[in-house]
Amino acid sequence: MSQAMKTLLLVDDDNAHRTMLKAHLGSEGYEIIEADDGDVAVHLARERHIDLVLLDLKMQRMDGLEALAEIRKHKPELPVIIITAFSSVENAVEAMKQGAFDYVTKPVDSDALSMTVKRALDFTSLQQENSSLKQRLGEKFDLGNLIGSSQPMQELAETLALVAPADATVLITGESGTGKELVAGAVHHNSQRKDAPFIKVNCAALHENLLESELFGHEKGAFTGAAEQRKGRFELADKGTLFLDEIGDMSLTTQAKILRVLQEGEFERLGGAKTIKVDVRLLAATHKNLEQMVEEGLFRQDLFFRLSVVPLHLPPLRKRPMDIPALAEHFLKRYCDKNRKDIRSFSSEAMEALLAYAWPGNIRELENAIERAVILCLEEQISLHHLPVQVRQSYADNSERPFAIRPGLTLKEMEKELILSTLRQTDNNRTRAAEILAITRQTLQNKLKEYGLT
Repeated sequence: MSQAMKTLLLVDDDNAHRTMLKAHLGSEGYEIIEADDGDVAVHLARERHIDLVLLDLKMQRMDGLEALAEIRKHKPELPVIIITAFSSVENAVEAMKQGAFDYVTKPVDSDALSMTVKRALDFTSLQQENSSLKQRLGEKFDLGNLIGSSQPMQELAETLALVAPADATVLITGESGTGKELVAGAVHHNSQRKDAPFIKVNCAALHENLLESELFGHEKGAFTGAAEQRKGRFELADKGTLFLDEIGDMSLTTQAKILRVLQEGEFERLGGAKTIKVDVRLLAATHKNLEQMVEEGLFRQDLFFRLSVVPLHLPPLRKRPMDIPALAEHFLKRYCDKNRKDIRSFSSEAMEALLAYAWPGNIRELENAIERAVILCLEEQISLHHLPVQVRQSYADNSERPFAIRPGLTLKEMEKELILSTLRQTDNNRTRAAEILAITRQTLQNKLKEYGLT
């Protein structure tokens, strides 16, 4: 990104504070336009080309929240960073609810401000390239081990293609076993940081004190057993990506320290006084409802908004049954290679059972089931009796088979059979069939045309 071409609108009724910020940002190559109150800012935002607004909350004629609402009414894509006194952080959080990109507190830390401005401009540039990125999606975006052609997976691929090249924080939500870590990996490996470290931490697996040491490191003698200095995961991830899995299990104390790193890009090791600066992109994941935890006082609201600049939700496997055959084939090949077995396929009953089961453990449970079946199977085909008892029982209890699979069908033939069966079950209601198959009605139409079923 060329900073010299970016124009910032600086809005503050304190002339001295405005002059100080203008000097700092101007020295970094930005063009600065000034406004001494909210009403002037609204006019300039409408009339001039502006790339970003730095907006004070407390002003005489029109306060920051009112100005933010007016700016977003006319230019919803224009990023706004709130400047506020520490005592008014609640108002800044309210501004983020109304669409502000982020906030900084007075007295403004120059490095933190520069970092926040850069993140906002990078993310906005990314959004503006939406259409060209979508055109290049099929050629350049690698989803790694994320498998599936259902509509939820297509939408996820499109979103990831937009998000990965930016430096925005990403919050990945979804039930356990849906592949949140794989999504985090796809974001990193398709980002500008792909050649830098990708560091992972499971917050649920460590006690609070151990987690802080793991994240921030410690000095020799910081606590009993700290025999030597140790770098934390934030230091190890410098210039790269840090993935915090199950962040909903993190204590409020540790949350406050994470928030500081996000705001200022710095921290101290446990038992140390030296401030360490880092440049880290943060990705987080959880199976918990963080919004509900915020309401219950179990998760910091300001951290929630910092983390969820880009929220990604992974649907459970039962919501995308169309992907089960491809996933099953993928795991079959993986565990045949691992166990040096030559198993060619699934029997029709076995595949029907996989499709009939609800998979409460999602993709992880499916993977474990296929691994177990490969180990138990001594033939060239996995049969019903090789599958776990809960899968067999679900199949036995399900009188309405999803569709009939004949031995030797290819994945495309199975897909065709599934579509026809679903249309029969819905009395040829294509809208309802598309919903059940987790694809759009247009995708269903295209599939019918592809298979000559129109």
